[in-house]
Amino acid sequence: MAVLTLSQVIHRPVADVFDTVVDGAHFSDWNPTIRSSRQLTEGPSGDGTKFEWELRGFGRVVQELAEFERNRRVRIVTHLASLKGGHRFTFTSVAEGTRIDHELEMVPQGVFRLMGPVTAMIGRRNLRETAAALEKRLSDLG
Repeated sequence: MAVLTLSQVIHRPVADVFDTVVDGAHFSDWNPTIRSSRQLTEGPSGDGTKFEWELRGFGRVVQELAEFERNRRVRIVTHLASLKGGHRFTFTSVAEGTRIDHELEMVPQGVFRLMGPVTAMIGRRNLRETAAALEKRLSDLG
């Protein structure tokens, strides 16, 4: 089981950062690990909102928002038979803008447990790329 963490500060208000993270239908606009993205459920983002992402290395995967607390935290849960886990984002207002604490959990299932070290390596790379892309996306929005 790999649980990877990363913290970053983005020079934008919490609401802007949170809204970008929970807008899973547009992740492919800025996140290099996602080739395409679309919302599967109707209405605004909240607990239970589902998205379909085409993830680099995994194909099409359903993602679901959980632990949804506006401007405080959210977890994006992966629905994939070979890999359980999710990406938790915790948001804190700081003088410089918003601190985001990332927690990426990746738990290979079945025969994929043998790939644990590779999964952790891929997860670390994806986490760094996602954090950098999120920062760039928000700085580009001005």
